[in-house]
This record gives sequence, structure tokens and C-alpha cells, in this order.
Amino acid sequence: MRISLAVLVTSALLGPCHSLDWPIHTACKEDGLEVLYQSCDPFQDFGLSIDHCSKQLGSYLNVRFAIILRRDIQELFIDINFFSKGASILSYSLPVCELDFPQFTFCGRRKGEQIYFNGPINIPSIPVIQGEYHVSVTLFNGQQNSIACANFTVISL
Repeated sequence: MRISLAVLVTSALLGPCHSLDWPIHTACKEDGLEVLYQSCDPFQDFGLSIDHCSKQLGSYLNVRFAIILRRDIQELFIDINFFSKGASILSYSLPVCELDFPQFTFCGRRKGEQIYFNGPINIPSIPVIQGEYHVSVTLFNGQQNSIACANFTVISL
């Protein structure tokens, strides 16, 4: 009986309908703007939501972000790449946590700890023109280990 139950559970988990991709989440959807994201980290998903998304981005965006760390983050950096119609339109890298200048309370957290950030982040104030855009975001520590990564789809109607 135990063997047949194990076979049933294994086939359900590894069957043809099983996907190795994380689900697509909605970060926000209002006022003709929808932001979807999917973790591109093969080992873990994370939570993200954006308050009051609008086609006219202000200088700050209120976000909530939660993840359990798989690595220490004494230093933390972010790479952001924007694409439209398959072409790169903007790329930039920023330090989030530096050894001598920790900008956020989660800077210095250790492997196994949880990060929960709820607050404003500074962004460029730009209008979101009608269309579909793809954004690749990667967070990595000072040893170049991936902390989190996500692929975003921004749909502006």
C-alpha cells in the first residue's frame, strides 16, 4: 500500500503537467497598468506587491517585498534591464547595501533570515508609454551570488 501511494505521489509531482517554472504573480493592476512577475531563481520564489501603480510614475514607488535568504548580504547590488520589442532600451546597476553605507534595515542579514521590506523606493519619474515591456531584475551579493531574480512584464493600455 505504501509503495503504491509513493508511486501515485511521485507521478503526480513529476507528471507531464508539472512545470519547473514558478507561477506568474500580479504585483499591481490599476489605471490601465498591469505589472506581472515571475521568479527566475530555480530554487525559490518571493513575494512582491506595488501600491498604487499608475502610468505616470512618481519619484517614489511603495513596495512590499519578502524573501528568505539563501546567502548572506553584507553587500547587495541590483541589475535592472528594460526591453521593448526584444531590444534593450535601458540598463543600470545600483548598490543597495554597501559595507560602509547600509541604506536599508535588511543590510547585513544572514543566510536563513527573512527579509520583509515595506516602504518607498526611489525611482526615476517617467511616464509609462502604451505597450508591453519586459524588465529583468537581479539582486546579488558581494561575492556575485544570486540573491533573487525576476522577469517582469509591464503592460500599459
